[in-house]
Parts: sequence; structure tokens; C-alpha cells
Amino acid sequence: MKFVSWNVNGLRACLGKGFADVLSASEADFFCLQETKMQQGQADVPAEGYASYWNSAEKKGYSGTAVFTKHAPLSVRYGMGNELHDHEGRLITLEYPSFFLVTCYTPNSQRGLTRLQYRLCWEEDFRMYLKRLDAEKPVVVCGDLNVAHQPIDLKNPKSNEQNAGFTKEERACMTRLLESGFTDTFRLLHPQDEGRYSWWSYMFHARENNAGWRIDYFLVSDRLRDRVRDADIQDQVFGSDHCPVTLELDL
Repeated sequence: MKFVSWNVNGLRACLGKGFADVLSASEADFFCLQETKMQQGQADVPAEGYASYWNSAEKKGYSGTAVFTKHAPLSVRYGMGNELHDHEGRLITLEYPSFFLVTCYTPNSQRGLTRLQYRLCWEEDFRMYLKRLDAEKPVVVCGDLNVAHQPIDLKNPKSNEQNAGFTKEERACMTRLLESGFTDTFRLLHPQDEGRYSWWSYMFHARENNAGWRIDYFLVSDRLRDRVRDADIQDQVFGSDHCPVTLELDL
């Protein structure tokens, strides 16, 4: 099965930048979106052959996730069942006979780390949510997790220490999540690859200079790691300040 995840940074804008062509060409079984910034029905999204599931933020034009799938799920969950976290449309879980698919848009700690404490609360609650799912059946997790885990995962680690997305606290949360029974599929197959990023600032010609960050992931339950056939970053795809990341998995 083929999975794609993409933070589109506003789906209505991305639709004018080739989104439909990327979706069609992907031939994905599952195409997961973050930061849709819209309610379902606010735009015509050409997605022939796909059913779609949407979790939009209560605040208009903010956050939001969606999943386009060719496979009818057994069940769909929106959020993690936690009143503290379930107002911003950041989480969708699809259940299938042999696995759960979770798409996530992790809260950003913001400039000056003004939201770091909330972010750390989210991280622990999200980790426990994934562990509960994993106790039932294997999990595939994707999305913009808003952290560069290791120095190899961003262009300028030294100058970004303690900036949002590369704080020691956020990185420690990712380490703890992986140690809880999950595998970073890109690093599984590309352990030493440098210069492979999924997000670039719109400032300072960052994408042109490949001054980016790898903050978009596919994680799988450890017991699925032997079924990972491919995991990649489609950095040749434009349309957002992020690019899609992909996973091919035998299920």
C-alpha cells in the first residue's frame, strides 16, 4: 500500500498550485493532509476514486487535517478524545482490519516558545493515545510533527538550538515516542542521508538554497518495520512550504 502525507499550508491555495495533479499522479491508497485551513465543502477538491474525511479547526482558516482514501475504514475518530486538544482539527484516525492510520498536525511551539508548555502536554497525551491504539493493532502515523529530531534533520542545527521545532524538550519527546515502540521509516531506510528536508521557510530563499528542516514523518509500529518497502521525501514537488513524504508498506 502507498501512503502520502503533505502539509499543504492552505488547501485552497494549494489547489491553485497543482494539488489535484499531485494527488492524481501519486496513485496513493491514502493521501493525508495537514494544515488544510478550510472546512469541508469550501472548495471543490478533485479526488476521483477517493473518499475523504475532514477534521477542521473551530477557528476558521486555521490548522485542520484531512485524509483521502481508496479504502473504506471500519471506523473514523476525530481528535484523541481529549477536550484540551480536540478543538483545532489536528488529528484523524482511520481503523482498518489490520492497522490504524493516524494523520497528525502537531502544535507549533511558536516564536519565543510561547506555546511550548502546551506542546509538551500535547506530546505526552499523543504518545499515550498512540500506545493505546498500538495495544489493539499496529499503527501507521504520519504528518507534520513539527520537530527536527536530530541535527542531521535540519540545515543549520547550531543556530536553531532552542528555536521552535528544535528545542531539547521537543526532540526528547520524539525520542520518547520512538522508544515507545515506533520506527521513523525514512531514517530506517536512509540512516545517513543529509540534506533531505520537507519544509523550507518562505524567507531568505530557503528552498532555493535547500536550507530546510525534516519535520514531516511516517512512523510505524516497530512490528511493521520489516514491511517497509520504501520511504521517501518528494522534494521536487512544490505548491506549499512543505513537500509530500511517502511510504510504501506491505499490509
